[in-house]
Amino acid sequence: MTGPDAPGGNRHRGVPTATYRLQVHAGFRLEDAAEVAGYLADLGVSHAYSSPLLRSAEGSTHGYDTVDHAHIDEARGGKDGFDRFVAALHDHGLGLVLDIVPNHMGVADAAAAPWWWDVLKHGRASAHADAFDIDWDAGEGKVRLPVLGSADDVQKLELVDGGVDGAEGPELRYYDNRFPVAPGTESGTPQEVHDRQHYELVDWRRADTDLNYRRFFAINTLAGLRVEDPAVFDATHELVLRLVDDGSVDGLRIDHPDGLADPKGYLDRLAEASGHRWTVVEKILEPGEDLPEGWATAGTTGYDALSEVDQVLVDPAGEAALTALDTELSGGTVDYAQLVHDSKREVTDGALGSEVARLVRVISELGGAGRGAVDGQQQTEALAELLASFPVYRSYLPDGREHLDATVGAVRGRRPDLVAAVDALHPLLAQAATEVATRFEQTSGPVMAKGVEDSAYYRWARFVALNEVGGDPTRFGSSVEEFHEAQARRVGRRARSMTTLSTHDTKRSEDVRARLAVLAELPTEWAQLVRTLLARHPLPDRPLAHLVWQNLVGAWPLSRERAHAYAEKAAREAGTSTTWTDPDEPFELQLHALVDAAYDDPATTADIEAFVARIAPLGWSNSLSQKLLQLTMPGVPDVYQGSELWDFSLVDPDNRRPVDYAARRRLLARIDAGEVPAVDESGAAKLLVVVRVLRARRDHPEWFGGYTPVEVTGSAADHVVAFDRGAPDAPGVVAVATRFPAALAASGWGDTAVHLPTGAWRDLLTGERFVSDVAGIAVDVLLARLPVALLVRD
Repeated sequence: MTGPDAPGGNRHRGVPTATYRLQVHAGFRLEDAAEVAGYLADLGVSHAYSSPLLRSAEGSTHGYDTVDHAHIDEARGGKDGFDRFVAALHDHGLGLVLDIVPNHMGVADAAAAPWWWDVLKHGRASAHADAFDIDWDAGEGKVRLPVLGSADDVQKLELVDGGVDGAEGPELRYYDNRFPVAPGTESGTPQEVHDRQHYELVDWRRADTDLNYRRFFAINTLAGLRVEDPAVFDATHELVLRLVDDGSVDGLRIDHPDGLADPKGYLDRLAEASGHRWTVVEKILEPGEDLPEGWATAGTTGYDALSEVDQVLVDPAGEAALTALDTELSGGTVDYAQLVHDSKREVTDGALGSEVARLVRVISELGGAGRGAVDGQQQTEALAELLASFPVYRSYLPDGREHLDATVGAVRGRRPDLVAAVDALHPLLAQAATEVATRFEQTSGPVMAKGVEDSAYYRWARFVALNEVGGDPTRFGSSVEEFHEAQARRVGRRARSMTTLSTHDTKRSEDVRARLAVLAELPTEWAQLVRTLLARHPLPDRPLAHLVWQNLVGAWPLSRERAHAYAEKAAREAGTSTTWTDPDEPFELQLHALVDAAYDDPATTADIEAFVARIAPLGWSNSLSQKLLQLTMPGVPDVYQGSELWDFSLVDPDNRRPVDYAARRRLLARIDAGEVPAVDESGAAKLLVVVRVLRARRDHPEWFGGYTPVEVTGSAADHVVAFDRGAPDAPGVVAVATRFPAALAASGWGDTAVHLPTGAWRDLLTGERFVSDVAGIAVDVLLARLPVALLVRD
C-alpha cells in the first residue's frame, strides 16, 4: 500500500525510519527520481535522501560545488523538477532528506559563480568579500588564482568583451577561463589590465605554497565560506530553509562540518532556523571517538556504524598470515602509524602548505605572544608535526582538548629540537574561539583526510577491506562482545544517528568488502595466488600490485575500462610510483599491462575466476549478514542507491554508475508474490533482507526500541551475532547473522543454538515458524535456507 495513508505516510516530518540515497545529476534528473518514488515506498523507506541540489558547476556529477545558493540546479531538473519530485514523494507518503554544503562554493568557472565573480571584480569592496575566507593582506590586496600553466602564461591573456552581471563589459580570458575586469582598469595590454585587478593569476604549482584563500581540502576550485557570519549563513541557507518551511524538505545532511570555524554554533543556528528538523553531519569519527555532547544533531552519516559492522565480520585469525604476506611484498614490516605520519607530513609540506603558511602568518601577527624566541622555520616545522600527529580529524575546543594535549606531548617526546616551538604554540592552539586555534582545527581535518584516506589507505595493502573511511586498518576484526558493547552505547547515546554500509565516498562498496573479508579466513590460499600473479606479472611497486589484485578479485567480474580506471586512480593516490601532477608514464604502462593480463592472459583469467568462484558464495553470506546487522542495529539505516542488490563497486566515480530500477522492481514483485529467493548471483536474497527489515521498521517502529544481546551456545557459537531490538516493555525483532562462513563450511553448526524466550517465533525473511524451548532454537534449522534470520513472536 502506498499513498498518504500508507503506514508511516504522515511521519515524514519526524525522524526517518530509513532513508534511500539518490545521486541526482544531469544523467539522473529530479524527474527520474520522481519516477522511483513508488519503488522506494514499496521498498519500505520513509525518506528519499538526495545529493546536493542547489545550482552547481556545469557538468558536476556530485553537486558539492554549489555556485549559486538561490536556485535549484537546472541541469538536475530545476525548480519544476524538484516540485515534481517532492510531489511524487508525498503522494507515496515519503519525505525528503537533503544534503547541503555550507563549507565551500564552486569557483572553477568564475562567470558561473556570481559571488566569486563580484569579489574578483571589486575586491575588498565587494558586497560578498566577507563571504569567503580570504587573506587579503597576504596577497597584497589580491586573490591569488592558481590557473596558469606557467608564470609565462600571463602573456597568453586576452582582453575581450564579455557578458556577465547582465551587462556587456570587458573580460580577461585565459583559454576557456573568464575573469572580470574592475571598473576603470580596461586600458592597456591584457597584462597591464591584469596587473590592476583585485586578483592575480599565478602558476598552478603555487597553490601549495602561496594560495591566500581557504579551500575544501586541496581543491583550488572549491573556495571556503564563512558561514559563521550570520549574514553569510542567512544568504546561503535562505532557499534551503524556505524548502524546509514549506514542507518540501524534512531533514538535512550537513557536508564536511569539520571545515567550519564553529560547527557547534552553526548547528545551533541551523536547528533554530529549521525548526529542529532531523539533521545528521558528515563527521568521520576515529574508533572510540564520539560527537561533542552539545551538538544540535541526531548524529553522523554512519561511517562509525559501517566500521562496527565490518569489523565483527573479519576473522582475526587471518591477521598473522596476511601481515606476513604484506611484509614479504613490502620488503619489511610496515609501521602503519609511521606511514600515516609521513603521509600527513607530505600533505602539510605539499598540498596544504598554503594553509600551514597562513597559520604561521596569523601567529606572527600576535608578535611576542605568538613567537617568542622561536624562529619562523621552527614554528612552521612544529605546526606541521602537530598536524601530522593529531590522532583525530579535529578538536572543537573546549571539546577535544585532550587530543591537543596528547599530541603536544607526543611531538615533544619525538622531536626534542621542537620543544620550545611546541611549548610556545600549545597555549595559543588551546585557546578556544581564537583565530589561531580555529584555523588549526580547520586545517587538521583536511590533513587527516588527504594523508590517510587519500594516501595511506592506498599505500598499505595488507588487507584493503579495512582501508575504509572511518575505519582503522590496524584493528583486524572485533569480537561479538565488542559489537554488542558498541550497539549498547549507540542505543543509549545516538539512537537517531544514521547508519550505512556504502556511500558515494566509500573506497569500496559493501559487497566488495564482504567478499574481501573472506580473505581473512583463507589467507594462505590468497597468498599463494598473489605470489603466482606477481611472478607472472611483476610490478616494481609490489604493495600497489597487491592492492590492485585485491580490488579486482573483490569486484570481479568488472569491465576492463573500470579496472583500468581504478588502478590508475589508486596508483596516483598512493603517490609512491606515479602521481596526479607528475605521472610516470613507463610505470603506468606496466600497471595497465598488469590489468590487461587479468583479461588477456588465459592462465591469469582462469586463476582469478576460479578463486572468485571459491569465495563469492562466502562473500554473499557476509553481505547478507552485514546488511541485516546494519538495517537492524540502533540508528536510522540508509540504503545507498542500487545496493539493495549485489553491488560490486569501487571508489568514485565507479560507485556512481546508473541503477537498473526496472530489474529491482521485477525482483521485488516476485518477493511480494511469496518467493523466497535463493542466495545466488541475482542478489534477490539481499533485496529480500532489505525489504523485510525496512517494512518492519516502517510498520512497527516499536520493535526497534532497545538492544539486548541474545545468548548463543554450542560448538559454533562464535559464528553467530544475535540481538533483540525490543525494549524492556515491548517485544522486538531478533536479528541472527552468520560470521566466518568459510570456517563454518568446514565445521558445521553442530549443537549451536540461540536462546530466546520460550514459545513460537516466525522468521520474517522466510515465513517459517520455529519453537524455542529450554534448549533454544537449533541454528542449523533456523539458518537452513539463509545465513540470516529476522524473528518476531508468532
